[in-house]
Amino acid sequence: MTAALARRDNDHELTIVRILDAPVALVFKAWSQPEHVMRWWGPKNFTCPSCQMDFKEGGAYRSSIRSPDGEEAWMVGHYTQIVEPERIVFTFAWEDTDGLQGPQTLVTVTLSAQGQRTKLVFHQAPFDSAEDRDSHQNGWTECMQRLEAYVEPLGRPH
Repeated sequence: MTAALARRDNDHELTIVRILDAPVALVFKAWSQPEHVMRWWGPKNFTCPSCQMDFKEGGAYRSSIRSPDGEEAWMVGHYTQIVEPERIVFTFAWEDTDGLQGPQTLVTVTLSAQGQRTKLVFHQAPFDSAEDRDSHQNGWTECMQRLEAYVEPLGRPH
């Protein structure tokens, strides 16, 4: 059984908490390796056709998500802190077709073992508006559901 919570700390912050039925090392791997990220990154019914990651402190990432109607959106950032297997901190910004970046936020993903399960706390801030935060809440909530659906079967004993 999965517990989920999305909390609006204020208009400028978003926190999502989930309990995943998978070990913490596996969940960390799903966040840190592009071949895994491409399987769950993006909202429901989206794909992740491109994911480039230099997964180290100071390393950059650039990935795209494609909507069911074929529209692509690119996101870019840098990893500012990595503590395996419990913490990943990275900047996040949308990038337009001219390579210009939108407002930057900071994402912190904290993982903690709960036996063979993992508590995931996702935090993103600051947002320019409540509407921007809510848009990200919807997308990230669906993304976390996809992550859960991806890692839980992998975490079961064979």
